[in-house]
Amino acid sequence: MHITQLNRECLVHLFSFLDKNSRKNLAKTCHKLLEVFQDPLLWSLLNFYSPVELKKDNFLLGPALKHLSICWYSERVKVCNTEDWMKNSFQKDFCKRHENTVSDFLLDVCNRCPNLLSLTLSGCGHVTDNCILQLLKNCPNLKSLKLENCVRITDHTLKAVTLHGASLRTLHVDFCRNVTQAGLDRVREKCPSVMLRAERSANMIPDSKPEKKLMLEKASRKLVQF
Repeated sequence: MHITQLNRECLVHLFSFLDKNSRKNLAKTCHKLLEVFQDPLLWSLLNFYSPVELKKDNFLLGPALKHLSICWYSERVKVCNTEDWMKNSFQKDFCKRHENTVSDFLLDVCNRCPNLLSLTLSGCGHVTDNCILQLLKNCPNLKSLKLENCVRITDHTLKAVTLHGASLRTLHVDFCRNVTQAGLDRVREKCPSVMLRAERSANMIPDSKPEKKLMLEKASRKLVQF
């Protein structure tokens, strides 16, 4: 029995066990399998482990998407999560090449995936408060938002949660160093039903401003002269 002789339900079930690349490669073999690849039921869950994966054409975005995870654990994450003023020219060039990759992808999700239920972002150093704000506005059913080591996330995201996260039940902002205790307390006060976790966030040293860097450099030169 040839695989194409199976009914649509069986084929979708078989495809569900394959990774994105395998699904795409199988879809290239015949029109029937391409139709299975394009079945919305196949794309309710998406996991990505590198920003490069977001640019591939081996998946579909649409209203069927319920769960999305972008977790980048590469050593290069440390570079992108370093304060901008501390990066050398090579590091800045590296970060600039993919600075908008995740943000642009999330804005696409906002427009095409209104039924999203959970979002997990880890190591996404370029994701901004505005991205999360737009997601909360455009995905009103979002129940779980987990952010880890996303250094550009600030109290503005926490405020957006209190204003637009009516369906939210779980919020993690672990190792997000620019989140403050005041912002966390505000969420606990205004959204008591939300399970909030902020491991290390408010206790980490926030990004230093360029002015502070200049002051540190001047102080260092004075010490050397002394």
